[in-house]
Amino acid sequence: MTRILIVEDEPEIAAVLEDDLKLEGYDVEVVGDGESAAVRGREPQWDLILLDVMLPKKDGFDVCRELRKAGVKTPILLLTARTHEAEKVLGLDLGADDYVTKPFSPKELRARIRARLRSRQTGVEEVLRFGDVEVDTARAQVRKGGHPADVTPLEYKLLLAFLEHRGRVLSRDQLIDLVWGKGTFITERAVDAHIVNLRRKVAGEAIVSVRGMGYRLEG
Repeated sequence: MTRILIVEDEPEIAAVLEDDLKLEGYDVEVVGDGESAAVRGREPQWDLILLDVMLPKKDGFDVCRELRKAGVKTPILLLTARTHEAEKVLGLDLGADDYVTKPFSPKELRARIRARLRSRQTGVEEVLRFGDVEVDTARAQVRKGGHPADVTPLEYKLLLAFLEHRGRVLSRDQLIDLVWGKGTFITERAVDAHIVNLRRKVAGEAIVSVRGMGYRLEG
C-alpha cells in the first residue's frame, strides 16, 4: 500500500486530508510540527510527503532543505498559503517536487499526488548523456566532464525536461508545465534566467534558442 506522511499543524485540515487520502486507498500518518517532520521524513517507508510550509518549531522550507541534504529522495509536495512567485520558486529550488496553494480543491490535490507517485514509479533508472554531460536519474546527479555539477533541484528538473524532449522545441509555457507544474504563474524572464544558469553550469550551447518559439536541446 502507498504510504503518505502528512505534515500539517492545523488539526481540522489534517483530519480532512487524512480522511480523504485514506478513502483513496493510501496508508496515511500525520505529524504536526517541523521538527517531527524532519525526523519522520527520513524514514524509508514513505512514498510521498505532503508538507505544509507554515509549521511550528521549523517551517516547511527548512524541513525540505534538511531532508534533501540528508539524501532523502521521497517526493515532497508542499502545501502553501503563500502566493508570491519567489516563495514558490524557493520551495522548488530547495528540492520540493510540486506545490499546491491553499485553499485547494481535494480533486486537484489528489491529481497532484497521483502525478508525483506515477512519475516516481515509472521513472527511468539510467544515465542520460549529451556531449560531456551525464545525468544519473537513479541518483539525481549531474556530471560534466566526469566531475559533479552543482545544479539546483529546479535546474535538474529543467535539464530532465530537455532530455526527455531532446531535439524538440519547448516553449516557455511547456517548460513551466513540465518543471513548475500546470497552472503555475512564472514569468518568461524567470524561465530565461534558469536556462541561462543551466547553460553556464552544464549545457553551454547545447540548449539552443529558437526565435519566437522557445528552446531546444541538441546533442
